[in-house]
Amino acid sequence: MTTEIQDAIFPTRYWHLLEAGRVQCDLCPRLCKLQEGQRGLCFVRANLGGRILLTTYGRSSGFCIDPIEKKPLNHFLPGTPILSFGTAGCNLSCKFCQNWDISKSREMDTLADNASPETIARAAVELGCRSVAYTYNDPTVFHEYALDVARACQERGIKSVAVTSGYVCPAPRAEFYPWMDAANVDLKAFSEDFYHRLCGGHLQPVLDTLVYLQRETSVWFEITTLLIPGENDSEAELQALTQWIAEHLGPEVPLHFTAFHPDWKMLDTPATPPATLTKARRIALGNGLRYVYTGNVHDRAGSSTYCHQCGARVIERDWYVLGEWRLTAEGHCALCGAPCAGVFEARPGTWGNRRQPVRLSRYAAA
Repeated sequence: MTTEIQDAIFPTRYWHLLEAGRVQCDLCPRLCKLQEGQRGLCFVRANLGGRILLTTYGRSSGFCIDPIEKKPLNHFLPGTPILSFGTAGCNLSCKFCQNWDISKSREMDTLADNASPETIARAAVELGCRSVAYTYNDPTVFHEYALDVARACQERGIKSVAVTSGYVCPAPRAEFYPWMDAANVDLKAFSEDFYHRLCGGHLQPVLDTLVYLQRETSVWFEITTLLIPGENDSEAELQALTQWIAEHLGPEVPLHFTAFHPDWKMLDTPATPPATLTKARRIALGNGLRYVYTGNVHDRAGSSTYCHQCGARVIERDWYVLGEWRLTAEGHCALCGAPCAGVFEARPGTWGNRRQPVRLSRYAAA
């Protein structure tokens, strides 16, 4: 075992001993039961020496500065740059995964960059990023590393953003989200059959996370649903999904409908027609949601923000580039004065659609 891999092994809290030397991981609803030396489905948490250890602490698949709208977050510090990183592994097995080379990696070589939590926080400050995103794979599986990064970032005034499937058990969830400022949660569909057949998981834990975020935290969160032709794009399912959001989370939670492109194990499924996204957006607005977006397609109307009261366009977007801005310093519509839900500053950022890969070695302490 190399020194780098040894350094990446880190103790965890959420597990308990079973009979016959097995250990159960209690981080996510999979509840993997592992013999000595076995890894969970996520691949990065393993039974080593009779306890669950994280094997990727401090090691990343890469760092990149993105527009925050790419997460996607449209109502959290619009226009600002966000330092994004992930590790390897995932606790779901989505057949349509768009980041399968990272989330399904079984190679430690995928983790090309080493960075301590303090180095990440320092880099975010020096690079002019307002926030750090835990993304590409799911921060649930690198729970301990993400928490330490979030603590280091908070000390330097840097916000933390989780991009997640929301597939996590209650206790680690309650430890994790007090350190997050914002989140985007993938609500992959609104049927148990879809989650079981295409994701290897269950719907209810994700709904529980969404309700928890709304009722128990101050985290700003938005929802993304990737629409896959013939799988989760029927009018009945879109009606049920958006009605549930309106009833259980409220009308102010932004919802992003994004287009599927053939990938991973669903290469024979066609891409989502733009008309499907437009239909989904119309259904969601009809069910009372105030902020509904289309993504992964060029749709200026569907990606812009409108005042829920007077209908004026208050934030214009062309892909990730902001245009017309009609919000006051307090985040109200400049025309009618109605508040726009979100976390806004007096002026939007100007990062635009740039994507800037970075290496963090230069930001490590001497």
